[in-house]
Amino acid sequence: MLWDNVCNKIQAQIGEAEFKSWIKPLVFKSIDNDIVCIECPSLFIKNWLEANLVRTLENCLTSCLPDLKTVHIKLIVNSNRKNKEENNTTPAIPATDPGSSQNLDTRYTFDNFVVGKPNELAYAAAQKIAESQKVQFNPLFLYGGVGLGKTHLMHAIANRIKQANPKRRVVYLSAEQFMYEFIKAIRSKDTMSFKAQFRNIDVLMVDDVQFFSTANATQEEFFHTFNVLIDNNKQIIISADKSPSDLENIEERLKSRMNWGLVADIHPTTYELRLGILQNKVERSEYSVPNTVLEFLACKITSNVRELEGALNRVMAHAELVGKDIDLDLVIYALKDVLKAQEKIITVGDIQERVSEYYGLKRSDLKSACRRKSISRPRQMAMYFCKQMTPMSLPEIGREFGGKDHTSVLYAVNNVEKLRKLDPHFSQELDTLLRMLNAS
Repeated sequence: MLWDNVCNKIQAQIGEAEFKSWIKPLVFKSIDNDIVCIECPSLFIKNWLEANLVRTLENCLTSCLPDLKTVHIKLIVNSNRKNKEENNTTPAIPATDPGSSQNLDTRYTFDNFVVGKPNELAYAAAQKIAESQKVQFNPLFLYGGVGLGKTHLMHAIANRIKQANPKRRVVYLSAEQFMYEFIKAIRSKDTMSFKAQFRNIDVLMVDDVQFFSTANATQEEFFHTFNVLIDNNKQIIISADKSPSDLENIEERLKSRMNWGLVADIHPTTYELRLGILQNKVERSEYSVPNTVLEFLACKITSNVRELEGALNRVMAHAELVGKDIDLDLVIYALKDVLKAQEKIITVGDIQERVSEYYGLKRSDLKSACRRKSISRPRQMAMYFCKQMTPMSLPEIGREFGGKDHTSVLYAVNNVEKLRKLDPHFSQELDTLLRMLNAS
């Protein structure tokens, strides 16, 4: 069915937790020409979707309706549901029950999380917390880009804790869900129940706290909840797309609390990690996939793990439906739109421009012979990115940096790789630049 296909597409983009919160409660009503009518269970969800996800919904619908060039979504609120919600008899999103595991996805475990250099610290910290009877790092703050495994690790922690001791009260929810529950408590004038709900637990896990940025009252409540749990020696685990210090429109005192424990960055995936993830997924499936296909996907799908796994799922489904073996020709045909979207030509000029902007330099500085660290270090980073992201040879790269020879470029590349392992601050700057280049 159309709506089922749309739901599958959007779930692959936004993840299981967000899908359950904002898309699953929706009801497909009708389609008239290019107007698609969708029913929302509450005005709050309608407003949130209009502000955050309506364009994504429209894009997914358009891809499922090839005869229509554009699709416009009309969100409505069912009056009967609205009245029920206001009377507090049927909440739009089920309240989180402390101690239950209704929000947990049992598919996400430590066993099927593939570990590599980009995520080894976060994985080790998550395992330590899950297996210890004592609070280890409080809070554990996981951050990184979309689809890199933050949510997977949080569910893995919760599933391991519940497996070892089903009586431990573990609550996992997204920042939006926390905000929704708080708003609902205010509307029903029952904030005391809300406070008790989230303060009398053993482990609190809140995903994507960057969404608190527009909700000052929610930040205030989360701040007090945070303090109570810390004071009672209860574990807190938080995730976001940025480090605590870089979160925008978050109160300084809350940033300070988030920095108290262990902050673990999940870096963008490497080719080796992407290949390992694909191999692990194939081993757990019933399909036979040649290693050449996995290597091709690991090389081409570099944005995030979610899209990588989604691409492999799509290939497997296509092979089963058409009754063909999986090979490179089938992969290229089945993923032609995905591969086209992934094609992004990055030039030496693009790299020089981004690096010089980031460090407040001129592009001519990177091509100069100046050996001051403030210029030589960015120059080495730019050379490193040229080696990693362009097909140019070392001599060709050297010529683009003021006529340097190939040994200078090789030294720069090796030095950057060494510093990345030894200097966390340098590694963070390198990852920030990488994200900027991939987003440009």
